[in-house]
Amino acid sequence: MTSSKKLLRALAGETLETPPIWMMRQAGRYLPEYRATRAQAGDFLKLCYNPELAAEVTLQPIRRYGFDAAILFADILLLPQALGADLWFVTGEGPRLSTITDQSGVDALGSVDNIHETLNPIYETVRILRRELPSETTLIGFAGAPWTVATYMIAGRGTPDQAPAHALRTEAPEVFDALMERITLGTIEYLSMQIDAGAEVVKIFDSWAGSLKGDAFDKYAIEPTRRIIAELKKRHPNTPIIAFPREGGDKYIGFAKATGADCVALDNSVDADWAAKHVQVDGCVQGNLASRHMVTGGQDLIDETRAIVKAFSKGPHIFNLGHGITPDADPENVQLMIDTVRNG
Repeated sequence: MTSSKKLLRALAGETLETPPIWMMRQAGRYLPEYRATRAQAGDFLKLCYNPELAAEVTLQPIRRYGFDAAILFADILLLPQALGADLWFVTGEGPRLSTITDQSGVDALGSVDNIHETLNPIYETVRILRRELPSETTLIGFAGAPWTVATYMIAGRGTPDQAPAHALRTEAPEVFDALMERITLGTIEYLSMQIDAGAEVVKIFDSWAGSLKGDAFDKYAIEPTRRIIAELKKRHPNTPIIAFPREGGDKYIGFAKATGADCVALDNSVDADWAAKHVQVDGCVQGNLASRHMVTGGQDLIDETRAIVKAFSKGPHIFNLGHGITPDADPENVQLMIDTVRNG
Protein backbone atom coordinates (compact mmCIF):
# COMPACT_ATOMS: atom_id res chain seq x y z
CA MET A 1 0.00 0.00 0.00
CA THR A 2 1.38 3.40 -0.99
CA SER A 3 1.89 5.78 1.90
CA SER A 4 -0.07 9.01 1.93
CA LYS A 5 2.99 10.78 3.36
CA LYS A 6 4.67 12.79 0.66
CA LEU A 7 8.18 12.27 1.94
CA LEU A 8 7.78 8.48 2.00
CA ARG A 9 6.35 8.56 -1.52
CA ALA A 10 9.39 10.45 -2.81
CA LEU A 11 11.71 8.04 -1.00
CA ALA A 12 9.89 5.14 -2.66
CA GLY A 13 10.84 6.64 -6.03
CA GLU A 14 7.69 8.55 -6.90
CA THR A 15 7.98 11.79 -8.88
CA LEU A 16 5.61 14.27 -7.25
CA GLU A 17 4.20 17.44 -8.76
CA THR A 18 5.31 19.35 -5.65
CA PRO A 19 8.31 17.97 -3.76
CA PRO A 20 8.05 17.36 -0.03
CA ILE A 21 10.05 19.82 2.00
CA TRP A 22 11.90 19.88 5.31
CA MET A 23 15.03 21.64 6.45
CA MET A 24 18.20 20.54 8.20
CA ARG A 25 18.39 22.05 11.70
CA GLN A 26 14.80 23.23 11.30
CA ALA A 27 14.51 23.11 15.10
CA GLY A 28 17.13 25.66 16.03
CA ARG A 29 18.29 29.01 17.26
CA TYR A 30 16.73 31.05 14.43
CA LEU A 31 13.33 30.40 16.07
CA PRO A 32 12.40 32.43 19.16
CA GLU A 33 10.33 29.55 20.52
CA TYR A 34 13.38 27.26 20.33
CA ARG A 35 15.51 29.76 22.23
CA ALA A 36 12.87 29.95 24.95
CA THR A 37 12.70 26.16 25.34
CA ARG A 38 16.48 25.81 25.35
CA ALA A 39 16.68 28.39 28.12
CA GLN A 40 14.08 26.39 30.03
CA ALA A 41 16.19 23.21 29.62
CA GLY A 42 19.33 24.92 30.93
CA ASP A 43 21.81 23.97 28.21
CA PHE A 44 22.05 22.13 24.91
CA LEU A 45 22.83 18.65 26.27
CA LYS A 46 20.11 18.87 28.90
CA LEU A 47 17.70 19.73 26.08
CA CYS A 48 18.84 16.71 24.03
CA TYR A 49 18.31 14.35 26.98
CA ASN A 50 14.94 15.76 28.11
CA PRO A 51 12.38 13.83 26.01
CA GLU A 52 9.49 16.22 26.60
CA LEU A 53 11.49 19.34 25.74
CA ALA A 54 13.36 17.68 22.84
CA ALA A 55 10.00 16.63 21.41
CA GLU A 56 8.69 20.17 21.92
CA VAL A 57 11.49 21.79 19.91
CA THR A 58 11.10 19.12 17.21
CA LEU A 59 7.42 20.00 16.93
CA GLN A 60 7.88 23.79 16.90
CA PRO A 61 8.84 24.15 13.20
CA ILE A 62 6.08 21.71 12.25
CA ARG A 63 3.50 23.91 13.99
CA ARG A 64 4.93 27.07 12.50
CA TYR A 65 5.57 25.93 8.92
CA GLY A 66 3.87 22.60 8.27
CA PHE A 67 7.00 20.89 6.96
CA ASP A 68 6.45 17.44 5.44
CA ALA A 69 8.94 15.89 7.88
CA ALA A 70 10.20 16.39 11.41
CA ILE A 71 13.76 15.40 12.27
CA LEU A 72 14.46 14.19 15.77
CA PHE A 73 16.18 16.83 17.88
CA ALA A 74 19.48 15.35 19.06
CA ASP A 75 23.16 15.61 18.14
CA ILE A 76 25.60 13.35 16.30
CA LEU A 77 27.97 13.43 19.29
CA LEU A 78 25.55 11.72 21.67
CA LEU A 79 26.79 8.37 20.35
CA PRO A 80 30.44 9.05 21.30
CA GLN A 81 29.21 10.10 24.71
CA ALA A 82 27.25 6.85 25.00
CA LEU A 83 30.43 4.98 24.05
CA GLY A 84 32.24 6.61 26.96
CA ALA A 85 33.74 9.83 25.59
CA ASP A 86 33.45 12.97 27.68
CA LEU A 87 31.25 15.54 25.91
CA TRP A 88 30.50 19.15 26.74
CA PHE A 89 29.53 22.28 24.83
CA VAL A 90 31.30 25.63 25.00
CA THR A 91 28.90 28.53 24.46
CA GLY A 92 29.59 30.23 21.15
CA GLU A 93 32.25 27.70 20.18
CA GLY A 94 30.52 24.34 19.93
CA PRO A 95 31.23 20.81 21.14
CA ARG A 96 34.28 19.51 22.95
CA LEU A 97 35.20 15.86 23.54
CA SER A 98 37.93 13.93 25.26
CA THR A 99 40.39 12.91 22.53
CA ILE A 100 41.35 9.48 21.22
CA THR A 101 44.86 9.33 19.76
CA ASP A 102 46.02 5.75 20.38
CA GLN A 103 44.83 2.21 20.98
CA SER A 104 44.45 2.73 24.71
CA GLY A 105 41.92 5.45 23.97
CA VAL A 106 39.89 3.07 21.82
CA ASP A 107 40.18 0.31 24.42
CA ALA A 108 38.88 2.66 27.11
CA LEU A 109 35.60 3.12 25.28
CA GLY A 110 32.59 1.22 26.56
CA SER A 111 30.84 -1.68 24.92
CA VAL A 112 28.42 -1.03 22.07
CA ASP A 113 25.95 -3.20 24.03
CA ASN A 114 25.78 -0.55 26.75
CA ILE A 115 25.06 2.57 24.69
CA HIS A 116 21.30 2.40 25.22
CA GLU A 117 21.63 3.22 28.92
CA THR A 118 22.71 6.70 27.86
CA LEU A 119 20.55 6.95 24.75
CA ASN A 120 17.21 5.75 26.14
CA PRO A 121 15.93 9.35 26.51
CA ILE A 122 16.45 9.82 22.76
CA TYR A 123 14.26 6.80 22.01
CA GLU A 124 11.61 8.18 24.35
CA THR A 125 11.67 11.45 22.38
CA VAL A 126 11.01 9.41 19.22
CA ARG A 127 8.05 7.66 20.87
CA ILE A 128 6.55 10.98 21.98
CA LEU A 129 6.92 12.41 18.48
CA ARG A 130 5.22 9.46 16.81
CA ARG A 131 2.23 10.10 19.07
CA GLU A 132 2.14 13.86 18.65
CA LEU A 133 3.15 14.58 15.06
CA PRO A 134 0.38 15.27 12.52
CA SER A 135 -0.61 12.17 10.58
CA GLU A 136 0.85 13.56 7.33
CA THR A 137 4.28 14.36 8.82
CA THR A 138 7.13 11.86 8.47
CA LEU A 139 9.49 11.36 11.42
CA ILE A 140 13.21 11.20 10.58
CA GLY A 141 15.81 9.79 12.95
CA PHE A 142 19.53 10.26 12.37
CA ALA A 143 23.11 9.62 13.31
CA GLY A 144 26.50 10.86 12.20
CA ALA A 145 28.49 8.76 9.75
CA PRO A 146 31.52 7.00 11.27
CA TRP A 147 34.13 9.17 9.52
CA THR A 148 32.53 12.43 10.68
CA VAL A 149 32.03 11.16 14.23
CA ALA A 150 35.61 9.89 14.30
CA THR A 151 36.97 13.31 13.31
CA TYR A 152 35.43 14.83 16.44
CA MET A 153 36.52 11.98 18.70
CA ILE A 154 40.13 12.24 17.51
CA ALA A 155 40.46 16.05 17.53
CA GLY A 156 38.14 16.67 20.47
CA ARG A 157 36.34 19.35 18.48
CA GLY A 158 35.42 20.40 14.97
CA THR A 159 38.43 21.33 12.82
CA PRO A 160 38.63 23.18 9.49
CA ASP A 161 40.35 20.36 7.59
CA GLN A 162 39.97 17.30 9.85
CA ALA A 163 43.78 17.12 9.96
CA PRO A 164 44.04 15.16 13.25
CA ALA A 165 41.81 12.39 11.89
CA HIS A 166 43.68 12.28 8.57
CA ALA A 167 46.95 12.04 10.48
CA LEU A 168 45.75 9.14 12.63
CA ARG A 169 44.33 7.17 9.69
CA THR A 170 47.64 7.43 7.80
CA GLU A 171 50.08 7.12 10.71
CA ALA A 172 48.24 4.56 12.86
CA PRO A 173 45.69 2.90 10.57
CA GLU A 174 45.07 -0.01 12.95
CA VAL A 175 44.03 2.43 15.70
CA PHE A 176 41.88 4.44 13.32
CA ASP A 177 40.22 1.32 11.92
CA ALA A 178 39.46 0.05 15.43
CA LEU A 179 37.77 3.34 16.28
CA MET A 180 35.80 3.33 13.02
CA GLU A 181 34.65 -0.23 13.74
CA ARG A 182 33.37 0.73 17.20
CA ILE A 183 31.51 3.75 15.81
CA THR A 184 30.06 1.75 12.90
CA LEU A 185 28.67 -0.96 15.18
CA GLY A 186 27.34 1.66 17.61
CA THR A 187 25.64 3.56 14.79
CA ILE A 188 23.85 0.43 13.62
CA GLU A 189 22.45 -0.23 17.11
CA TYR A 190 21.56 3.43 17.69
CA LEU A 191 19.65 3.82 14.42
CA SER A 192 17.99 0.43 14.79
CA MET A 193 16.62 1.46 18.19
CA GLN A 194 15.40 4.76 16.77
CA ILE A 195 13.47 2.79 14.15
CA ASP A 196 12.07 0.44 16.78
CA ALA A 197 10.91 3.50 18.73
CA GLY A 198 9.06 4.91 15.73
CA ALA A 199 11.41 6.68 13.29
CA GLU A 200 10.02 6.17 9.79
CA VAL A 201 13.18 7.24 7.96
CA VAL A 202 16.78 7.58 9.14
CA LYS A 203 19.49 9.84 7.80
CA ILE A 204 23.26 9.36 8.01
CA PHE A 205 25.12 12.67 8.16
CA ASP A 206 28.69 12.55 6.82
CA SER A 207 29.35 16.25 7.26
CA TRP A 208 33.11 15.96 6.61
CA ALA A 209 33.01 13.39 3.79
CA GLY A 210 34.37 15.96 1.35
CA SER A 211 37.80 15.97 2.98
CA LEU A 212 38.27 12.31 2.02
CA LYS A 213 39.78 11.95 -1.46
CA GLY A 214 40.07 9.06 -3.87
CA ASP A 215 40.36 5.61 -2.30
CA ALA A 216 40.04 7.11 1.19
CA PHE A 217 36.51 8.26 0.32
CA ASP A 218 35.62 4.74 -0.81
CA LYS A 219 37.10 3.15 2.33
CA TYR A 220 35.93 5.59 4.99
CA ALA A 221 32.80 7.24 3.56
CA ILE A 222 31.22 4.66 1.26
CA GLU A 223 32.11 1.39 2.99
CA PRO A 224 30.96 2.21 6.56
CA THR A 225 27.73 3.71 5.19
CA ARG A 226 27.19 0.59 3.07
CA ARG A 227 27.66 -1.65 6.11
CA ILE A 228 25.28 0.37 8.26
CA ILE A 229 22.60 0.44 5.58
CA ALA A 230 22.95 -3.29 4.79
CA GLU A 231 22.44 -4.25 8.43
CA LEU A 232 19.57 -1.81 8.96
CA LYS A 233 17.85 -3.09 5.80
CA LYS A 234 18.21 -6.62 7.12
CA ARG A 235 16.50 -5.65 10.38
CA HIS A 236 14.09 -3.03 9.00
CA PRO A 237 13.59 -3.74 5.29
CA ASN A 238 10.82 -1.16 4.87
CA THR A 239 12.65 1.80 6.43
CA PRO A 240 14.09 4.24 3.88
CA ILE A 241 17.57 5.63 4.50
CA ILE A 242 18.95 9.00 3.39
CA ALA A 243 22.73 9.42 3.13
CA PHE A 244 24.49 12.79 3.10
CA PRO A 245 28.16 12.65 2.04
CA ARG A 246 28.53 16.44 2.19
CA GLU A 247 30.83 18.01 -0.41
CA GLY A 248 31.28 14.64 -2.07
CA GLY A 249 31.56 16.31 -5.48
CA ASP A 250 31.95 13.72 -8.25
CA LYS A 251 31.72 11.03 -5.57
CA TYR A 252 27.98 11.75 -5.36
CA ILE A 253 27.77 9.88 -8.66
CA GLY A 254 26.92 6.25 -7.92
CA PHE A 255 26.80 6.82 -4.15
CA ALA A 256 23.25 5.47 -3.83
CA LYS A 257 24.12 2.27 -5.68
CA ALA A 258 27.39 1.82 -3.79
CA THR A 259 25.78 2.17 -0.35
CA GLY A 260 22.19 1.02 -0.82
CA ALA A 261 20.82 4.42 0.25
CA ASP A 262 17.26 5.22 -0.84
CA CYS A 263 18.12 8.90 -1.23
CA VAL A 264 21.28 10.97 -1.52
CA ALA A 265 21.23 14.41 0.08
CA LEU A 266 23.19 17.05 -1.80
CA ASP A 267 25.04 20.09 -0.53
CA ASN A 268 24.92 23.35 -2.48
CA SER A 269 28.45 23.09 -3.87
CA VAL A 270 27.03 20.97 -6.70
CA ASP A 271 24.77 22.37 -9.40
CA ALA A 272 21.19 21.07 -9.37
CA ASP A 273 21.11 20.50 -13.15
CA TRP A 274 24.36 18.51 -12.92
CA ALA A 275 23.00 16.49 -10.00
CA ALA A 276 19.75 15.75 -11.83
CA LYS A 277 21.75 14.35 -14.73
CA HIS A 278 24.33 12.39 -12.75
CA VAL A 279 22.86 11.55 -9.32
CA GLN A 280 19.07 11.60 -9.59
CA VAL A 281 19.25 8.97 -12.34
CA ASP A 282 19.81 6.44 -9.52
CA GLY A 283 16.81 7.52 -7.43
CA CYS A 284 15.62 10.13 -4.98
CA VAL A 285 17.79 13.15 -4.23
CA GLN A 286 17.42 15.74 -1.48
CA GLY A 287 18.51 19.37 -1.56
CA ASN A 288 20.06 21.74 -2.23
CA LEU A 289 19.32 25.45 -1.63
CA ALA A 290 22.22 27.41 -0.11
CA SER A 291 21.57 28.21 3.56
CA ARG A 292 22.55 31.85 3.03
CA HIS A 293 19.23 32.44 1.27
CA MET A 294 17.52 31.97 4.64
CA VAL A 295 19.45 35.04 5.80
CA THR A 296 19.28 37.22 2.70
CA GLY A 297 15.84 36.31 1.33
CA GLY A 298 14.36 38.35 -1.50
CA GLN A 299 14.08 37.56 -5.19
CA ASP A 300 17.33 35.58 -5.20
CA LEU A 301 15.77 33.10 -2.77
CA ILE A 302 12.67 32.77 -4.97
CA ASP A 303 14.64 32.39 -8.20
CA GLU A 304 17.07 29.81 -6.81
CA THR A 305 14.28 27.82 -5.16
CA ARG A 306 12.34 27.69 -8.43
CA ALA A 307 15.47 26.68 -10.35
CA ILE A 308 16.15 23.76 -8.00
CA VAL A 309 12.54 22.55 -8.10
CA LYS A 310 12.62 22.70 -11.90
CA ALA A 311 15.98 20.95 -12.18
CA PHE A 312 14.78 17.97 -10.14
CA SER A 313 11.18 17.92 -11.42
CA LYS A 314 11.61 14.86 -13.64
CA GLY A 315 12.41 12.48 -10.79
CA PRO A 316 11.94 11.87 -7.08
CA HIS A 317 13.07 14.89 -5.07
CA ILE A 318 12.89 16.15 -1.49
CA PHE A 319 13.45 19.89 -1.20
CA ASN A 320 15.92 20.91 1.48
CA LEU A 321 18.86 23.17 2.11
CA GLY A 322 22.39 22.17 1.14
CA HIS A 323 23.40 22.41 4.81
CA GLY A 324 21.72 23.29 8.10
CA ILE A 325 19.93 26.60 8.59
CA THR A 326 22.07 29.12 10.48
CA PRO A 327 21.14 30.94 13.70
CA ASP A 328 21.04 34.31 11.91
CA ALA A 329 18.32 33.19 9.48
CA ASP A 330 15.07 35.13 9.25
CA PRO A 331 12.01 32.95 9.98
CA GLU A 332 10.11 34.92 7.32
CA ASN A 333 12.54 33.72 4.66
CA VAL A 334 11.81 30.12 5.61
CA GLN A 335 8.13 30.79 4.96
CA LEU A 336 8.99 32.43 1.63
CA MET A 337 10.97 29.35 0.60
CA ILE A 338 8.10 27.02 1.53
CA ASP A 339 5.53 29.16 -0.30
CA THR A 340 7.75 29.20 -3.39
CA VAL A 341 8.18 25.41 -3.40
CA ARG A 342 4.47 24.76 -2.87
CA ASN A 343 2.96 27.54 -4.94
CA GLY A 344 5.56 28.03 -7.67
